[in-house]
Amino acid sequence: MFGQFKLSREVLQGVRAMGYVEPMAIQLRAIPLILEGRDVIGSAQTGTGKTAAFAIPIISLLGRHQPEPRALVVEPTRELAAQVETAFFDLARFTDLKTAVLYGGVGYGKQIETLKRGADIVVATPGRLLDLIEQGACRLDKIQFLVLDEADRLLDMGFLPDVRRIIEKCPKQRHTSLFSATIPPEIETLIQWAMKNPEIVQIGARRSPAETVRHVVYPVADEQKSELLLALLAEVNFDSAIVFCRTKQRADHVTQLLKRNQHAVAVLHSNRTQREREEALRGFRDGRYEVLVATDIAARGLDIADVSHVINYDVPQHPEDYVHRIGRTGRAKATGDAFTLMVAEDRQHIAAIERFIGCRIERVKLKGFPYRYTALFEDEKRPANEAPVKIRGVRVHGGYYFGPVKRRRR
Repeated sequence: MFGQFKLSREVLQGVRAMGYVEPMAIQLRAIPLILEGRDVIGSAQTGTGKTAAFAIPIISLLGRHQPEPRALVVEPTRELAAQVETAFFDLARFTDLKTAVLYGGVGYGKQIETLKRGADIVVATPGRLLDLIEQGACRLDKIQFLVLDEADRLLDMGFLPDVRRIIEKCPKQRHTSLFSATIPPEIETLIQWAMKNPEIVQIGARRSPAETVRHVVYPVADEQKSELLLALLAEVNFDSAIVFCRTKQRADHVTQLLKRNQHAVAVLHSNRTQREREEALRGFRDGRYEVLVATDIAARGLDIADVSHVINYDVPQHPEDYVHRIGRTGRAKATGDAFTLMVAEDRQHIAAIERFIGCRIERVKLKGFPYRYTALFEDEKRPANEAPVKIRGVRVHGGYYFGPVKRRRR
């Protein structure tokens, strides 16, 4: 129970109002450390509750409202920034603490007005935060709590120099938390420079998908990928599905394909305006869209609950992205299924993924689908398994599906 932590009464009210009952593993370990003032490096599989792991103790320690920012959370994307700000707002609803979210793609006016009214907690992307600092609209000299969230993605997106500039503007006497799926050398250097004797909190194997996710690979000829995607969506029981594509152009193509086949679908990639992206996420969460087509902008961190299926229309080129993509399902101890469509040119990427996660991903065929020959089928002529592998709504044995399953309509 959250009552075991020395949290303020108002924060406990917020926790209960959010429906939290039992702390998740990363919360059990990180919350006491942050309450004690220890710097924390957090690593956990996606969907394990890390936002609450840092938000809950920070809100409790901040106490009453003050006019200048005392907590700063740096996020790599505007979607993540908006999501984390919402989590702080909800958890702090019974306090008088104020939050502000700062990101690009929208005008400065509303964000500057929010800062003028006074914000205890600022959640921001690096570029917009530095812009507002240079304009004199935001100061960081009172920061007591600094959180670098999705640090490896901050690195991937080229934000590390900006992050260093931001840290330099914060007081040296502060609490720092860093959350990252992986710790490449550049992040290790940042840790040594920015943190003081951090405690490492690692939950689960960082290289493996969540145990509640069942994932398989579908070998297919390149010219049949679109047909197989439609067949899978028609046969598999899915409540909601995210289809990942490698490029914005491919995402738009798949979106139009699904619309022509009577699917309620939204698309999410970096060419969409902020309003369009917010509308897509809101509609997917609310159930107006049953399928969300996305590039890797949605692979990490976005709070999309109850996704029953993830389909990799394109195999990710980086093994880490595979883990993050399929982590969109099977969140918070729920079960989920992840399918990956593999064409001949994907062999090396699938092999790299299997080396990264330390196991072979089963190859399967959809029964009744009119496959055209591909050399991939020769690669997979291996002895059948002794027992069926169960996937929700589908039975698999020896790499082949037994019988169709009806799609559940909303």
